[in-house]
Amino acid sequence: MMKYFVVAFLLIELITAQKLPRNPAPPTWLTITGKQPAVIARGGFSGLFPDSSRYAYDFVSQVSLPDSIYYCDLQLTKDGVGFCQTALNLDNSTNIANLFPKGQKTYNVNGKDIRGWFAIDYFADQLLPNLTSVQNVLTRPNAFDGQELLLVEDVTSISKPPPRVWLNVQYDLFYNQHKISPALYLQDLRFAGINYISSPEIGFLKSIGAKVDKVRTKLVLRFLEPEAIEPTTNQSYGEIVKNLAAIKPFASGILVPKTYIWPVNKEMYLMPPSTLVTDAHKQGLEVYASGFANDSPGSYNYSYDPTAEYLQFIDNGQFSVDGVLTDFAPTASEVIACLAHNKNASKPKKGHSLIISHNGASGDYAGCTDLAYEKAVMDGADIIDCSVQMSKDGVAFCLDSADLLGDTTAISTFMSRSSNIPEIQPMKGIFSFDLIWSEIQSLKPQLTSPLSQDMGGLPRNPANKNKGKFLTLAEFLDFAKAKAVTGVLINIQNAPYLASKKGLDIVGAVTTALSNATFDKQSTQQVMIQSDDTSVLAKFKDFPSYQRVYDIMNIIGDAPKPSVDEIKKYADAVDVRRPSIFKSIAFILSNFTKVVEEMHAANISVYVSPLYNEYTTLAFDFFADPLVELSTLIKALKVDAVVTDYPATANAYLRSPCSDPRNTNLEYPISPVEPGALLEIAAPQALPPSGAPAPALEVASIVDPPLPPVSKEENPAAPAPADQKKSESGRSTTNLCLSLVVALALSLILTVH
Repeated sequence: MMKYFVVAFLLIELITAQKLPRNPAPPTWLTITGKQPAVIARGGFSGLFPDSSRYAYDFVSQVSLPDSIYYCDLQLTKDGVGFCQTALNLDNSTNIANLFPKGQKTYNVNGKDIRGWFAIDYFADQLLPNLTSVQNVLTRPNAFDGQELLLVEDVTSISKPPPRVWLNVQYDLFYNQHKISPALYLQDLRFAGINYISSPEIGFLKSIGAKVDKVRTKLVLRFLEPEAIEPTTNQSYGEIVKNLAAIKPFASGILVPKTYIWPVNKEMYLMPPSTLVTDAHKQGLEVYASGFANDSPGSYNYSYDPTAEYLQFIDNGQFSVDGVLTDFAPTASEVIACLAHNKNASKPKKGHSLIISHNGASGDYAGCTDLAYEKAVMDGADIIDCSVQMSKDGVAFCLDSADLLGDTTAISTFMSRSSNIPEIQPMKGIFSFDLIWSEIQSLKPQLTSPLSQDMGGLPRNPANKNKGKFLTLAEFLDFAKAKAVTGVLINIQNAPYLASKKGLDIVGAVTTALSNATFDKQSTQQVMIQSDDTSVLAKFKDFPSYQRVYDIMNIIGDAPKPSVDEIKKYADAVDVRRPSIFKSIAFILSNFTKVVEEMHAANISVYVSPLYNEYTTLAFDFFADPLVELSTLIKALKVDAVVTDYPATANAYLRSPCSDPRNTNLEYPISPVEPGALLEIAAPQALPPSGAPAPALEVASIVDPPLPPVSKEENPAAPAPADQKKSESGRSTTNLCLSLVVALALSLILTVH
């Protein structure tokens, strides 16, 4: 049998959780009825499984709100048998081309020629026993191909009690042109088990209006793009939407592409909302929005967080749609149950995992700029971070890497200053310690993505790509003081090279800056010192109020006790990369490592970094939803902090009632995943061979040699720190006075003689 990981974890929670007081009365929604919006699962859970396949429908009941609606696009065979499949031509979503290699045809459908394989060319017993599903979206897994497609009757009776079913009749005119009648099919079916019928053809809805029990079955006019022509009236849908009163006599609602409600301009930014929802509600029409998919970003305004888009439609304070048609029913469900009406909630005061920014809110602004840090604080980061780099003239400042090529526009100005430094990185770069601070200040920041576009990366907010300015370490600490954040994380890199080759004392610069900002004098704000070099961490052993964090940059599969004990000598916490926690095959989780458990056994805190919202960085088990990954890390693995480019997303999760493992009064939880559950139902032939396991963390890789002394002669251009300059200025004045006294004395002696 199919293993449903969400159910398994939920049962454990229900058995072990403490009973909390019941939730307050449910909120009043701005839908037409005042009830919560409906979740309409297009083709089942088609964001993960092939559209309208057995798994896609089976899974909805396990991972969505209990009253979610099963959406089926009706297709009819030559003898009028109905089954569910979205596209009229079946070649991209099924194996029909392999079954009938010579069956390709061209049909004119509502004025447009469409070429492919069509169900109307085959009898049901000829087609359906052998027809199986294929994933037709490249960003989704093909490991679940080969499942049977379902008859409409199969969907209406797929569970007990039967689900609510929405049947969409997209091509009534086309079928009637070929002597097949969807209306007669529905009459023969007696509309049994069908709660909604939609169609983009007004004539069809009017033709069945007198035959449908409108108490049990609602009729909905589906709108296509504004310029498309409705075949009955020969009007564009953009014109029809202007006369909503004319729709009410034959339909109880409308289903519209989401851009009818929240338009998006060509640069992918939201424009002001239309009045469509309010206007339709005044006419007594329900409004359903279509086109929701976690892996099809709607606007840069959402920062690749799909929950933000749903909230824009159901909890904006002005209106709410009555339902959303989505490929990812679990995400729509969690938004309704966990995030809506929750804007003023706060994180738990004690015991929650920390949110640490990764170069500030670097998903929205260029990392380590004033704007990125401002947004990180505004978005709820507990700890803001600064990876310290050094300029040639000794200025300590915040930037993710010493190589300026990735985070700045240095390539256009200083390419002649590039060099190859194997101690830092394998490829050539333009390094901060080869440029003076004024030269670095002349550069513009770059907003970078976690993956290149060649690797499936997605561009981040282009309107912000060169905004903001870089901060010195002193400016960063002053900012943190002023904003009263919980604490700061200072990441120190390349200390041995800077000391021995460039004459730069990065450890001294950090120590001085923290002292000048009074972070070393019983500050109420937490200071974390992070490094991948144990000799750097050893330098801060005499600062007991500082937490030391060992950065495990390499991917590991295990942390044996001797290695953990060695880390314990230098650090209170570790920062590990996500692949050291999650193991996967073809982007499907296979298991969790024991790294978190092993560190916790030694009382070492575990931070996981970096987290992103982009669905291209998430395992398929997380449903292209960063909140599911957060739930898995925080609720199941109990990590102590998440380091993220998008603090707002982590903050939204931790403020939601669904982040509390004791809360059992939830209609729908954001449940952690069970690794390996999806692999059990994947087709083995679709998966690559398992790779070699990541190596265990070795003691020899942990201990670093003592830091070399700072080579002063290597950096004659470096100025002294400000305090040192003042001291030297005083000494210079004293020396000048002494020189004058000596000269005067000599003059007197010469005069006497």
